[in-house]
Amino acid sequence: MPRGFRVLRAPRPGDREENAMHDHRRLGRELGLFDTDPLIGAGLPYWLPDGAAVRHALEEYIRAAERKAGYRHVYSPVLGKRELYEISGHWSHYSDDMFPPMDLGGEQVVLRPSLCPHHALIYRSRSRSYRELPLRIAELGGMYRSELSGVLGGLTRVRAIQLNDAHIFCTLEQVAEEAAGALEMIRRAYEALGIVPARYRLSLPGPGGKYVAAPELWERSTALLTDVLDRSGLPYEAAEGEAAFYGPKIDVQVADGAGRESTLSTVQVDFHQPERFDLRYVGADGAKHRPVMVHRSVIGSVERAVAHLVEQHGGAFPAWLAPTQLAVLPVSEAQVPEAEAVVRRCVELGLRAEVAGPEHGGLGARVRRARLVPYQAVIGAKEAAEGLLAVRLRDGRRLAPRPAEEFLAAVGALVGAHSTALWDGDDRS
Repeated sequence: MPRGFRVLRAPRPGDREENAMHDHRRLGRELGLFDTDPLIGAGLPYWLPDGAAVRHALEEYIRAAERKAGYRHVYSPVLGKRELYEISGHWSHYSDDMFPPMDLGGEQVVLRPSLCPHHALIYRSRSRSYRELPLRIAELGGMYRSELSGVLGGLTRVRAIQLNDAHIFCTLEQVAEEAAGALEMIRRAYEALGIVPARYRLSLPGPGGKYVAAPELWERSTALLTDVLDRSGLPYEAAEGEAAFYGPKIDVQVADGAGRESTLSTVQVDFHQPERFDLRYVGADGAKHRPVMVHRSVIGSVERAVAHLVEQHGGAFPAWLAPTQLAVLPVSEAQVPEAEAVVRRCVELGLRAEVAGPEHGGLGARVRRARLVPYQAVIGAKEAAEGLLAVRLRDGRRLAPRPAEEFLAAVGALVGAHSTALWDGDDRS
């Protein structure tokens, strides 16, 4: 058995029904997260308001985490000249997965299949000193893959991808620390998202693949990533045929309810593109040196990440990620003004809240309808008179009535900490 191999549990009775119930394609439409239209095209889903709220929360978390880790954010175009991808190697090794070139003013431009060539040019835009390294460039950017119709499905295989991508330009001596730092960012993100990795994989080239012919660079890259994994103490296994065309990578695998694996996060070491783009930095000795390029994605594509989260949580997202974090339920029309005031206060505090009033049915029906919302605040005549909220948690707990401001401050603290806990302590009524 390979080192650190993790065995997924065998299917159990009822799994098929549970897997179907948590299929993100069905749940995503039922919950109003995303949808498709034949006039837009296959593999091109659009995001509805609740899905956009989940996506925004995820993107804001990633950007904040990257800023804290010393990344600088950039924007780059989704188009590039064919020549750009000829230099990077994408055209010769990856063109089958790219959209055809478009003729524009006598030039051929291509929808980009990757962000790394653009980031290499951003690095190359001026001279660099060793004092600037490691230079961490991050972008939540669009890219496009010409996927075959038969493999498209929901959010997991799409043609327009929003990628959480970053490239670290560093010295050879800095590679191990930067790769280890990227793995730690992935660990923290999974903790906040409630994701459990199925396994870590060292993805290597295999026979018959379209790989850059540079054996020495492959050996150096593989040795570096192997050392990073060994030092991290993470269990992993090697897999041939899963590398990028320019180098090996660490893939963090996740599994759906049926045990099907997909790659969510990656860390890659690349000697190839710095050479192709002739990237340089001036060292302490005054001479020019070649940087190493570390590719890193914490959550991979936003689409695939949200698909996995829908299936992982069955739509019951961690509170910080939920499209509606608080449902305010006035018992009768008389308490609607108080409920609306609570929602206005939530907006001021940056929380997502909605009033579920009597026009939507009886209180019991409204409670059931809001079953996936992390917090439900019921306001009856007594609560309205005393300025209190009677709170129900999604997990069935009921909290003792408390002032709205006190409750909202506690929720805001949990949301701000990106906690997966609904409540601190066992405060039951």
